[in-house]
Amino acid sequence: MERILEPELMLGQEQSLAYARADFEEPHRRVLEEFQSVFGDELDGDVLDLGCGPGDITLRFARAYSRTRLVGIDGSPAMIALARQEVEKEDALKGRVSFIEGIIPDAQIPPLPWQAIVSNSLLHHLHRPEVLWETVRRCATAGTRIFIYDLRRPPTPQKAREFVELYAAGEPEILRSDFYHSLLAAFEVEEVREQLEQAGLDLTVRPIGDRHLVVHGVM
Repeated sequence: MERILEPELMLGQEQSLAYARADFEEPHRRVLEEFQSVFGDELDGDVLDLGCGPGDITLRFARAYSRTRLVGIDGSPAMIALARQEVEKEDALKGRVSFIEGIIPDAQIPPLPWQAIVSNSLLHHLHRPEVLWETVRRCATAGTRIFIYDLRRPPTPQKAREFVELYAAGEPEILRSDFYHSLLAAFEVEEVREQLEQAGLDLTVRPIGDRHLVVHGVM
C-alpha cells in the first residue's frame, strides 16, 4: 500500500482535546518501557521531545527520570496550551518541564547539550520526513541518545480498519478517523531505514508489536 499523506498538525481545539483525552495508557507506557529496555533506568540532564502533542510522553519521562529537565516542541498552539495546563497540575514538575510552540526544522530549539532526543508519533505526520532527521543531526552531540517511536504502515487499508476496530473501538469518531489516516500515512521499516541511510545516521530501526516501529541509537 502506498503512503497517503495526512495534515502535519492537529490545529483544531476539538481534535486536540479528543487526542489529549484518549486512552493512550498502553501505547504510551510502552514507549517509556521500550526506551528503558534500550537505555536503562539512569538518565539525567536535558531531554528534548519532538512533536510532544499535549505532553503525555514528556511528563512520563519527567516522572520516570527525576534528574532530567524536559523540553517539548510542537507546532500546534492547541496542543502546547494543553501540555502547559498539565504541567501546572503537578508541582513536582514545575521548573523541570517546559513547552515551546514551533515547527521543525525551524523551531527555536535551545542549543543545549541534549542527553536524549525522543519523539512519539511525529514521523508519520511529516510530509518531508527528512526534516526530523535533519533536526536530530543538528541538535544531537556525541553521546546523545536517540529514540523515535511511531506507527508502522499496514499492508492494506482493510488491515488499517481492523486496527481501528481493535484499538480504538470506544473512542470518538474524530479520533478513530485520525488513527485510520495516521496508519495510512505511516512508514514501513525499510522506508525508515532508507531515510536514515540518506541522512547519514547510524541508528537501528526495528518493528515493535503489530503496528509500531522504533528507531534508536547513540550519536
